[in-house]
Amino acid sequence: MATFVYKGKTSGGIFKKGELIAGNLAQATASLRRQNIIPVSVSQKKGLFATLNSINVPGLSKGISTKDLAIFSRQFATMIDAGLPLVQCLEILSSQHDNAEFKKVLVEVKVAVEGGSTFSDALGKHPKVFDSLFVNLVNAGEVGGILDTILNRLALFLEKNEQLKNKIKGAMTYPSAVIVIASLVVTGLLVFVVPIFEGMFADFGQALPAPTQVVVMLSKFLQNYWYILIGAIVGIIVFINRAHKTEKGRVIIDGLLLRAPVIGDLLRKTATARFTRTLGTMISSGVPILEAMDIVSKTAGNAVVEAAILSSKESLSQGKTLAEPLIECKVFPGMVTQMIAVGETTGALDTMLGKIADFYEEEVDVAVDAMTSLIEPMLMAFLGIVVGGLVIALYLPIFQIAGVTSG
Repeated sequence: MATFVYKGKTSGGIFKKGELIAGNLAQATASLRRQNIIPVSVSQKKGLFATLNSINVPGLSKGISTKDLAIFSRQFATMIDAGLPLVQCLEILSSQHDNAEFKKVLVEVKVAVEGGSTFSDALGKHPKVFDSLFVNLVNAGEVGGILDTILNRLALFLEKNEQLKNKIKGAMTYPSAVIVIASLVVTGLLVFVVPIFEGMFADFGQALPAPTQVVVMLSKFLQNYWYILIGAIVGIIVFINRAHKTEKGRVIIDGLLLRAPVIGDLLRKTATARFTRTLGTMISSGVPILEAMDIVSKTAGNAVVEAAILSSKESLSQGKTLAEPLIECKVFPGMVTQMIAVGETTGALDTMLGKIADFYEEEVDVAVDAMTSLIEPMLMAFLGIVVGGLVIALYLPIFQIAGVTSG
């Protein structure tokens, strides 16, 4: 794909100029004609900026965020509802997008649609951008002739999902920052301050109190064997990361996280909100429930929750209810399984799932606030105990000498 600069006139005689992305000059010219622009001049963009813009540097790419997908879905839905052809919608959105990576993907989707692919098939060729949930919902919209409605639902779903993730990230930011700062402060004291006091203590010629000896030993270890500590931390992180990539490791780690105090309850509520919101959106959009359950399990984000969803899918395939296996696995709260059972009985499962998602998204808000208010004093107390303990340990010999002198 390359960037082309064009000048042209509309059928009404209005002069226009701009840029567009196309595979070659012929495609660029054809694209302008589809937009009812009569090209006067079309040429490939030259210069250093164009060259750099066409290079995809790993690690420096802006990436395609959930926000980008949500905005794309909303804009696309508006254009479809206004009666614009599919290819023209893709042309407009790709030409005006600031994200070069997303622009490239949209151009490739447009080319595939022009080549005879369905919109959902064209999106499916980019699984790293459009996941199976997105593709299947678009496919349901195409088949049912309600693509604009489906895209609006997708945009709403993506926005709510992004809000949920931001709440969790926000809750973790403060404690992570405090722990990092506390670690730096303690390391600084042990490496730079304790050796100064150690030299003073050597001149006293007396045995040091036990707390002071422990602090001095920690200081020496950190100065002489710091690489062992760093290696141990890196080793633990690598081990956990690799273990989480195995099926058994994921089940163990995710199970421990769900049973962890404070954070476990938050993760459970988050998983419940995500599961019900995703499944409700897919069912209301016309995706078959067994197919929806398979897709939802892959987006669960927790191996224990995924196993529970797949168990429910197996139950449904055997003609049983969705609620029964969910009750047995005890992953989701009792209220959730009872409401799902009522939804199945009344034939309004998608509506019931939406109500559950709304409730648990609010519960996540409350849980985040509660966790933040609980963790803050605990972290401050921990920081005070650690730093205060170090300071007291360093001053104990001085107090001891002062007591002996005054005695």
